[in-house]
Amino acid sequence: MLATLFLFIKIHIYQMEFTKENIKLICADNMKIMEQYPDNYFDWACVDPEYGIGASKPSKKPNKCKQKNGTILNVKSPVYKHKDWDNKPAGKEYFNEVFRISKNQTIWGVNNYDYNLTGGRIVWDKLNGNSDQFDCEIAYNSFNNRTDIVYYMWAGMFQGLNISKDIRKALIQQGNKKKNEKRIHPTQKPIKLYDWLYNEFGNKKMKIIDTNFGSGNSAISAYNFGFAEYLGIDIDSDYFNDAVKRFKNETMQQRLF
Repeated sequence: MLATLFLFIKIHIYQMEFTKENIKLICADNMKIMEQYPDNYFDWACVDPEYGIGASKPSKKPNKCKQKNGTILNVKSPVYKHKDWDNKPAGKEYFNEVFRISKNQTIWGVNNYDYNLTGGRIVWDKLNGNSDQFDCEIAYNSFNNRTDIVYYMWAGMFQGLNISKDIRKALIQQGNKKKNEKRIHPTQKPIKLYDWLYNEFGNKKMKIIDTNFGSGNSAISAYNFGFAEYLGIDIDSDYFNDAVKRFKNETMQQRLF
C-alpha cells in the first residue's frame, strides 16, 4: 500500500526523468521538487528563472547577416513555439526556496526581480552591437561582493571563439559557422558561459541545481566539468525532450580533461 502511494506521489511530481552518471534532468514543477530537499542540500544554485519580459514570445529575427568581408549570408532563424512561461518574473516564494536549499547562488536576471539580492554581480556582455536584443545580462552572485564582466559574442550567426574577461580575446569570431552552437530555446545561454562560470566558481565536489534548465546547456557543461551531482528541472515537456536529445548528442563522446 505504501509503495503504491509513493509511486502515485512520484508520478504527480515527476512528469519525466533522465539520468546519466552524475546528471539528473527532471520535467516537473521546480517548486514541488525543491520542497523535497533539506536546507543547504545543494552547494550552488546556478539558475536562470523567468524574467517576466515576454521572452517566451520571441520576436521575428532578420533572415540575412553581413560578414566582415561584405558577404551576405542567408540565415535560417530558429522558430520557437509560442508559450506563456515568461509572462511574469519569478516571485518571492521561488527565491525563498532557492536560498533555503542552497549554500551559494548565481541568479540571472537580477534586475527584473523585486527581491533583496544584495551582493556580487556578473555582467555578461554579448557583444551583439546594434541589435534589438539586450546588450548584456546581469546575475546576482553570492560568491563575492564584486562586479565581474565577462565577454562572449552571442548575436545570431555571430558567435565567439573565446569567452574571456579580456574583450580583445572575446572579439574573435567562430570562423566556421557550421561549428556554431545550435539554438533550441528562446533564452538559451551558451555552453561556454556555463563553462566559464563553473571553472570560475565551482569545484568537482559540489552538488548543484538549475531550476529552469531550458536548453540543457548547464547540464552539458556540468557533465563535462564533473560535478558530484547536478539536478536540472524544467516544467515544459517540449523543452525537456529537446534538451535531453541535445544532451545525449553533445555527451556521446567521452569527456576530455
